[in-house]
Amino acid sequence: MTPTHLPGRVAIPALPTVLDAFNIAPADEARALLLTCLRSLRWADRITAHRPYPDAPALLAASDEAAYDLTPGDLSEALAGETLTTLPDETYDIAHMALDAAHAAYEAKFGHAFVICLEGLKPDEALDHVLAGIRSRLTNDPEEERVVAAEELRRLAKGRLVDALRGAGNCATSHDGVAPGTQPHTPPH
Repeated sequence: MTPTHLPGRVAIPALPTVLDAFNIAPADEARALLLTCLRSLRWADRITAHRPYPDAPALLAASDEAAYDLTPGDLSEALAGETLTTLPDETYDIAHMALDAAHAAYEAKFGHAFVICLEGLKPDEALDHVLAGIRSRLTNDPEEERVVAAEELRRLAKGRLVDALRGAGNCATSHDGVAPGTQPHTPPH
Protein backbone atom coordinates (compact mmCIF):
# COMPACT_ATOMS: atom_id res chain seq x y z
CA MET A 1 0.00 0.00 0.00
CA THR A 2 1.41 3.32 -1.02
CA PRO A 3 0.94 6.31 1.27
CA THR A 4 -1.22 9.09 -0.11
CA HIS A 5 0.43 12.53 0.05
CA LEU A 6 -1.85 15.47 0.48
CA PRO A 7 -0.44 19.01 0.14
CA GLY A 8 0.26 20.45 3.59
CA ARG A 9 -0.76 17.23 5.33
CA VAL A 10 0.89 14.18 6.76
CA ALA A 11 1.16 11.17 4.47
CA ILE A 12 -1.49 8.61 5.29
CA PRO A 13 -1.38 5.00 4.16
CA ALA A 14 -3.90 3.97 1.51
CA LEU A 15 -6.73 1.78 2.74
CA PRO A 16 -6.34 -1.90 1.96
CA THR A 17 -8.40 -3.27 -0.91
CA VAL A 18 -10.30 -6.55 -1.00
CA LEU A 19 -7.45 -7.94 -3.10
CA ASP A 20 -4.93 -6.81 -0.44
CA ALA A 21 -7.00 -8.60 2.20
CA PHE A 22 -7.19 -11.72 0.05
CA ASN A 23 -3.45 -11.67 -0.56
CA ILE A 24 -2.60 -11.50 3.16
CA ALA A 25 -5.42 -13.66 4.55
CA PRO A 26 -4.49 -16.97 6.13
CA ALA A 27 -4.52 -19.74 3.53
CA ASP A 28 -7.60 -21.44 5.00
CA GLU A 29 -9.59 -18.19 4.80
CA ALA A 30 -8.50 -17.51 1.22
CA ARG A 31 -9.36 -21.10 0.28
CA ALA A 32 -12.78 -20.80 1.93
CA LEU A 33 -13.53 -17.66 -0.09
CA LEU A 34 -12.41 -19.35 -3.30
CA LEU A 35 -14.56 -22.41 -2.60
CA THR A 36 -17.63 -20.15 -2.66
CA CYS A 37 -16.67 -19.37 -6.26
CA LEU A 38 -15.94 -22.92 -7.40
CA ARG A 39 -16.16 -26.10 -5.32
CA SER A 40 -12.83 -27.55 -6.42
CA LEU A 41 -10.17 -27.98 -3.74
CA ARG A 42 -7.40 -28.25 -6.33
CA TRP A 43 -8.50 -25.01 -8.01
CA ALA A 44 -8.76 -23.18 -4.68
CA ASP A 45 -5.45 -24.55 -3.40
CA ARG A 46 -3.66 -23.57 -6.59
CA ILE A 47 -4.91 -19.99 -6.52
CA THR A 48 -4.22 -19.70 -2.80
CA ALA A 49 -0.67 -21.01 -3.21
CA HIS A 50 0.24 -18.44 -5.87
CA ARG A 51 -0.61 -15.37 -3.80
CA PRO A 52 0.07 -12.48 -3.69
CA TYR A 53 -1.49 -11.21 -6.89
CA PRO A 54 -0.41 -7.75 -8.03
CA ASP A 55 -3.86 -6.85 -9.35
CA ALA A 56 -7.30 -8.25 -10.08
CA PRO A 57 -6.51 -9.15 -13.73
CA ALA A 58 -3.62 -11.34 -12.52
CA LEU A 59 -5.90 -13.11 -10.05
CA LEU A 60 -8.56 -13.63 -12.73
CA ALA A 61 -5.95 -14.99 -15.15
CA ALA A 62 -4.80 -17.42 -12.48
CA SER A 63 -8.42 -18.44 -11.92
CA ASP A 64 -8.87 -19.16 -15.62
CA GLU A 65 -5.62 -21.10 -15.86
CA ALA A 66 -6.46 -23.22 -12.81
CA ALA A 67 -9.99 -23.87 -14.15
CA TYR A 68 -8.62 -24.99 -17.53
CA ASP A 69 -6.40 -27.48 -15.71
CA LEU A 70 -9.21 -29.25 -13.83
CA THR A 71 -8.93 -33.02 -14.10
CA PRO A 72 -12.08 -35.10 -14.69
CA GLY A 73 -12.16 -35.78 -10.93
CA ASP A 74 -11.78 -32.08 -10.12
CA LEU A 75 -14.58 -31.28 -12.55
CA SER A 76 -16.83 -33.88 -10.94
CA GLU A 77 -16.08 -32.38 -7.52
CA ALA A 78 -16.92 -28.87 -8.76
CA LEU A 79 -20.10 -30.00 -10.50
CA ALA A 80 -21.24 -31.83 -7.36
CA GLY A 81 -21.04 -28.49 -5.52
CA GLU A 82 -23.42 -26.76 -7.92
CA THR A 83 -27.18 -26.53 -7.57
CA LEU A 84 -30.03 -25.64 -9.84
CA THR A 85 -30.33 -22.21 -11.37
CA THR A 86 -32.69 -19.95 -9.45
CA LEU A 87 -35.55 -18.00 -10.96
CA PRO A 88 -37.13 -14.73 -9.87
CA ASP A 89 -40.28 -15.13 -7.73
CA GLU A 90 -42.41 -13.50 -10.40
CA THR A 91 -41.68 -16.31 -12.87
CA TYR A 92 -44.85 -18.18 -13.73
CA ASP A 93 -45.49 -21.58 -12.13
CA ILE A 94 -45.64 -23.17 -15.59
CA ALA A 95 -42.09 -21.90 -16.23
CA HIS A 96 -40.95 -23.46 -12.95
CA MET A 97 -42.50 -26.76 -14.03
CA ALA A 98 -40.79 -26.59 -17.43
CA LEU A 99 -37.46 -25.80 -15.83
CA ASP A 100 -37.85 -28.56 -13.23
CA ALA A 101 -38.57 -31.09 -16.01
CA ALA A 102 -35.61 -29.88 -18.07
CA HIS A 103 -33.27 -30.05 -15.05
CA ALA A 104 -34.50 -33.56 -14.23
CA ALA A 105 -33.85 -34.75 -17.79
CA TYR A 106 -30.39 -33.17 -17.76
CA GLU A 107 -29.43 -34.66 -14.38
CA ALA A 108 -30.74 -38.08 -15.43
CA LYS A 109 -28.57 -38.02 -18.55
CA PHE A 110 -25.37 -36.45 -17.17
CA GLY A 111 -25.50 -37.16 -13.42
CA HIS A 112 -24.90 -33.59 -12.23
CA ALA A 113 -26.64 -30.24 -12.00
CA PHE A 114 -26.90 -28.12 -15.13
CA VAL A 115 -24.55 -25.14 -14.91
CA ILE A 116 -24.71 -22.06 -17.05
CA CYS A 117 -23.27 -18.59 -16.66
CA LEU A 118 -25.96 -15.92 -16.88
CA GLU A 119 -23.58 -12.98 -16.73
CA GLY A 120 -24.77 -9.99 -18.71
CA LEU A 121 -28.35 -11.22 -19.09
CA LYS A 122 -31.35 -9.26 -17.91
CA PRO A 123 -33.39 -11.15 -15.31
CA ASP A 124 -36.32 -11.47 -17.72
CA GLU A 125 -34.03 -13.21 -20.26
CA ALA A 126 -32.59 -15.77 -17.84
CA LEU A 127 -35.38 -18.36 -18.02
CA ASP A 128 -35.37 -18.53 -21.82
CA HIS A 129 -31.58 -18.72 -21.84
CA VAL A 130 -31.51 -21.53 -19.27
CA LEU A 131 -34.25 -23.55 -20.99
CA ALA A 132 -32.64 -23.12 -24.41
CA GLY A 133 -29.27 -24.08 -22.96
CA ILE A 134 -30.58 -27.25 -21.33
CA ARG A 135 -32.49 -28.30 -24.45
CA SER A 136 -29.47 -27.67 -26.65
CA ARG A 137 -27.00 -29.39 -24.34
CA LEU A 138 -29.21 -32.46 -23.86
CA THR A 139 -28.14 -33.41 -27.40
CA ASN A 140 -24.47 -33.58 -26.30
CA ASP A 141 -22.79 -36.86 -25.52
CA PRO A 142 -21.45 -37.09 -21.93
CA GLU A 143 -17.83 -36.26 -22.84
CA GLU A 144 -18.85 -33.28 -24.99
CA GLU A 145 -21.08 -32.03 -22.18
CA ARG A 146 -18.24 -32.27 -19.63
CA VAL A 147 -16.22 -29.91 -21.84
CA VAL A 148 -19.16 -27.45 -22.07
CA ALA A 149 -19.90 -27.74 -18.33
CA ALA A 150 -16.22 -27.14 -17.53
CA GLU A 151 -16.26 -23.94 -19.59
CA GLU A 152 -19.45 -22.77 -17.87
CA LEU A 153 -17.87 -23.51 -14.46
CA ARG A 154 -14.79 -21.50 -15.45
CA ARG A 155 -17.00 -18.55 -16.43
CA LEU A 156 -19.05 -18.87 -13.22
CA ALA A 157 -15.91 -19.04 -11.06
CA LYS A 158 -14.46 -15.96 -12.73
CA GLY A 159 -17.71 -14.00 -12.30
CA ARG A 160 -18.04 -15.06 -8.68
CA LEU A 161 -14.43 -14.09 -8.03
CA VAL A 162 -15.01 -10.65 -9.56
CA ASP A 163 -18.06 -10.26 -7.34
CA ALA A 164 -16.07 -11.36 -4.29
CA LEU A 165 -13.44 -8.73 -5.09
CA ARG A 166 -16.25 -6.19 -5.22
CA GLY A 167 -17.65 -7.60 -1.99
CA ALA A 168 -20.92 -8.66 -3.66
CA GLY A 169 -21.06 -12.41 -4.23
CA ASN A 170 -23.82 -12.53 -6.86
CA CYS A 171 -23.71 -15.71 -8.91
CA ALA A 172 -25.95 -17.78 -11.10
CA THR A 173 -25.79 -20.88 -8.92
CA SER A 174 -24.78 -21.40 -5.36
CA HIS A 175 -23.67 -24.34 -3.26
CA ASP A 176 -26.22 -23.32 -0.65
CA GLY A 177 -29.07 -23.51 -3.15
CA VAL A 178 -29.74 -19.80 -3.52
CA ALA A 179 -27.51 -17.46 -5.41
CA PRO A 180 -26.98 -14.30 -3.40
CA GLY A 181 -29.01 -11.50 -4.90
CA THR A 182 -31.61 -13.84 -6.39
CA GLN A 183 -34.89 -15.17 -5.15
CA PRO A 184 -35.04 -18.77 -4.02
CA HIS A 185 -36.65 -21.44 -6.20
CA THR A 186 -36.48 -24.91 -4.80
CA PRO A 187 -37.52 -27.46 -7.39
CA PRO A 188 -39.12 -30.63 -6.14
CA HIS A 189 -36.90 -33.73 -6.29
